[in-house]
Amino acid sequence: MIDFETQTLFYILFGLLVLSAFFSGAETSIMSVNRYKLKHRSKEGDKLAYKVSYLINNPDKTLGLILLMNNFVNILASAISTLIAIKLYGDAGVAISVVVLTIVILIFAEVTPKTFAALYADRVAYPISWLLYPMLKIFRPFVMIINFISKIILGILGIKKDTIDRELLTKDEIKLIVKESSHRIPKSHEDMIVNMIDLEKVKVEDAMIPRSEIFAVNLDDDITKIIEKITNCPHTRVPIFDKDVNKLIGFLHKRQIMGMVINRNFTKDRIRDLVISPYYIPEDTSLTSQLIAFKKEKKRIGFVVDEYGDVKGLVTLNDILEEIVGDFDEKNKDIGMVKISDNTYIIDGSLQVREVNRVLDWKISENIAKTVNGYILECLEDIPKKGEVFDNEGYQFEIINISNNFVNNVKVSKK
Repeated sequence: MIDFETQTLFYILFGLLVLSAFFSGAETSIMSVNRYKLKHRSKEGDKLAYKVSYLINNPDKTLGLILLMNNFVNILASAISTLIAIKLYGDAGVAISVVVLTIVILIFAEVTPKTFAALYADRVAYPISWLLYPMLKIFRPFVMIINFISKIILGILGIKKDTIDRELLTKDEIKLIVKESSHRIPKSHEDMIVNMIDLEKVKVEDAMIPRSEIFAVNLDDDITKIIEKITNCPHTRVPIFDKDVNKLIGFLHKRQIMGMVINRNFTKDRIRDLVISPYYIPEDTSLTSQLIAFKKEKKRIGFVVDEYGDVKGLVTLNDILEEIVGDFDEKNKDIGMVKISDNTYIIDGSLQVREVNRVLDWKISENIAKTVNGYILECLEDIPKKGEVFDNEGYQFEIINISNNFVNNVKVSKK
């Protein structure tokens, strides 16, 4: 029969194993807690969140305390278990104690509490901080000594705490977080956030209306033709040029022009007086920078120019917003792409490759050329013929229609 002294040692050993499990779980939970929820709770004035933040922001002190206490508890548990084993089994008890205690600590004081703490980090970390935070203050002298010795060893190895960069989340990591939170936010919101993150990669020339498609008025035409063209203009702002698009005068609001027509005060000189000076944008400007520039300059429309100053196209505030929220006009979403069968489409050669990828969720390289026509010419390094077929990047291209060295339509199949 076990005497009272041995029973007491068993109770102490059990208590030490519980403490060992506590410190093991504390280490895992504190380091695994959700940082974003923590910041949110801290801003709301949660006292426990403040304590957890302090523990996380001082990992050397926190880990120093936890490891100090855990090692102390485990060593003491080892000594007591050895004492119990010797009392019960004599000299053979030492070996028995080592084997049994190792298994018990591994299962009940390491693996189990750490697994539980990793799975429920937020539930564990906040209550635990209520005890760890004051312990850190109480045992601060011991922790400081341990950290001092640790810093000396790290210094010998050439590692300094102050030189360790606190890594920020990359754009890809942020997008991954957004996608993992898709069950909590609407799909449209998820797409907008991802598009906003990618906006810096997109240049104005990727979102612009090409020069050939700009609806503009030539001031060199006769008045009747100018009025007719303005009347049929589908846009509220009308670009005005003199003989050549590169000789832009500016643009006028359609409301101003129609007012002049109604008042029979429509003359070329009057247009020149009212025209708003053109706003030029370098072709390599990112959409993020241009969105900020539009706001700063109080502009809604700009002309994209290349390095030689020639007009390449036109970009509006709506074009940039559509890159974030998607097409405003759903009816026009698939213009230029006709579905033939699964993964097979007839595509307009003037469409941009990135637009095709965005609508069809394809992965055609966007670095080769901007438009589908340009992509085909770059791949073949020659002017293709009608009916010509070639494969590239896992897609099959068949030229359907070509005129004036321009591929008007191509059938593309994803393999």
